Amino acid sequence: MNDGLLSQEEIDALLNGGFSPKETLTETDKDLLGEIGNISMGSASTALSTIINRMVNITTPRVSLTTLREMKKEFDVPIISVEVEYIEGLIGANLLLIKITDAIVIADLMMGGDGTRQADTLSEIEISAVSEAMNQMIGSSATSLSQMLNMPINISPPTASVWDEKIINYQTKF
Repeated sequence: MNDGLLSQEEIDALLNGGFSPKETLTETDKDLLGEIGNISMGSASTALSTIINRMVNITTPRVSLTTLREMKKEFDVPIISVEVEYIEGLIGANLLLIKITDAIVIADLMMGGDGTRQADTLSEIEISAVSEAMNQMIGSSATSLSQMLNMPINISPPTASVWDEKIINYQTKF
């Protein structure tokens, strides 16, 4: 690593799960990132509560270094992923992974249902609804971060996909 930036080789290795960072996060770094995550995700959960008209609680963030490949092993599939990139102010993206059953409940509530719809798959309109929920959540989070860091922060429109294999060749933009 030079000047805190990853080389293209390091980025490629990270996306392919073969990257081992030479630098690690200190406990102070983890605490700071956890607190920033807690504040910004608090805004996101408030936005989701408003959208679905239900109480939403978040848990305290756990901060760790991992690879996308390792993360994928932790989730049962199918799962929906919604990615929102930072396009101004920060470099990176948010990746929200939601169980299909939870996404169906969110979409059903957003579309005026009672959240009890039973299904195994998401329709295109439900994927769109979950994407919009993520857009609102991360938009609220970005506003909170912008105020906290005293700088403009803007995000891209969300990109959603369904992961239906345990290990897939998913390429993120970050």
